[in-house]
Amino acid sequence: MAGSPAAVGSRPNRAVLLTVTCLGQFMVLLDNTIVGAALPDMQLRLHTQLTGLQWIVDAYVLLVAMLLLSGGVFADRFGRKRVYLTGAVVFTAASALCSLAPSVGWLIAGRALQGIGASALSPASLALLAAACPVPQERIKAIGLWAGFSGIGLAVGPVAGGVLTDAFGWPAIFLVNLPIGAILLLVGLRHLDESRSPNAPAIDIPGTVLSILAVGALTYGLIEGGARGWTTPVVLGSFAAAAILLAAFVAVEARRSAPMLPLRLFRQRLFTVSNTAMIVVGFALMGSSFFFSQFFVYVQGSSILRAGLQTLPVSLGMVIVSPFAGRLAARYGFRIVVTIGLALAGGGLLALGLVHADTGYGNVWWRLAVVGIGFALTMSPLTGATIQAVSSQEGGLASGISSTTRQIGAVLGVAVLGAVVRTRQSGGASFEAGLNSAFLAAGAVTMVTAAFTGLWLARSKPTNGSAVPHRSTGPDAVGTPDEATANTR
Repeated sequence: MAGSPAAVGSRPNRAVLLTVTCLGQFMVLLDNTIVGAALPDMQLRLHTQLTGLQWIVDAYVLLVAMLLLSGGVFADRFGRKRVYLTGAVVFTAASALCSLAPSVGWLIAGRALQGIGASALSPASLALLAAACPVPQERIKAIGLWAGFSGIGLAVGPVAGGVLTDAFGWPAIFLVNLPIGAILLLVGLRHLDESRSPNAPAIDIPGTVLSILAVGALTYGLIEGGARGWTTPVVLGSFAAAAILLAAFVAVEARRSAPMLPLRLFRQRLFTVSNTAMIVVGFALMGSSFFFSQFFVYVQGSSILRAGLQTLPVSLGMVIVSPFAGRLAARYGFRIVVTIGLALAGGGLLALGLVHADTGYGNVWWRLAVVGIGFALTMSPLTGATIQAVSSQEGGLASGISSTTRQIGAVLGVAVLGAVVRTRQSGGASFEAGLNSAFLAAGAVTMVTAAFTGLWLARSKPTNGSAVPHRSTGPDAVGTPDEATANTR
């Protein structure tokens, strides 16, 4: 049988499998950070405003956020190899479309298609690897290598984006995906074996569609409200539609026997608090990262290449510190580590809100590093807390929900903080002042969340290794050894 552990576990090509799955996840994670470095060039060459840049980022993140849970179910139900290779085809084709986009509209469409591909490629890559390693210790080692290698994409993205954009223009950041995608397809078709789970749940199509429409309508209102005016009919209509669609989503999920988001889980305080905090993590991290390169280029006059290098402390802080987050949570408890992490991240963002055009980089880089370290201390323990709040059979679902809430926060962060900048500019303030307000707002929200989690997060420590997720399904959800023990129980 294709899904038999014995069958997949005896394959001699496990090294090839590890390489293919790592490369696929690397490509998806690289796309998370490489685009930020190219935003100033996109704005110049495509003649777009801040609203266009927001949609370029959020079109991708929105589709990833809303399709993550379904992507994992698709892989288990219809075949992990099939979904993985389909995701690779879609992501690669979308990258080609993005590189050839003659206008912002075409680029946004390509980014949305990339999000669809990523939502299939990312969870399927981990599912393939987990199915091929039935022995727990082998699985831990393999997924640790998968997470560590693929997570390099987060760190090299800003630098690669700066180099490619400076030398060839923004289309180059998407063209780099084409040879990677071709390798994935050629090697994957030949060496990957099919596997599936006969007990995979049914796909919640109504819930998935309603969630995409609800968050999409809310995002539209937030982004366009800053450009069109908050009281215009189209903006007010989008907010009203978001409220109606959200209510419909809750009603549908409450009545389904196998919903994509079981609402009963939110009766657990630990689950609710952890996911609320994770929304803020996505909001503040992605929302502020959206402006890092723009700050260095437009406020401090850096080149695109230099700006990419200057934003590196955030990614390096996360990559270096993340492996220790789960261990610290296991030793000191979720509450202490998460609260300290959020406080550090919030403090770093508040400090960024005080930088100016004449602030030397020696007084800026450490602020970026503090932000990265703070969020690194926060994400893995929050996912672990989410998992501990549910039964062992629902650990994978809880991990996927944690990734999804962070992605939703990211969508809202780009939309809301972009609206803050645009609203300040419409009031006569400079772009620098608008950025300062956005960083201060992100920092204030994060600090309030630090206090909230310090008061309400359960005083508990991980049990049975639950400081880390069973399955981290998001394209930016995995990248550290602590998050790499997914699906090991």
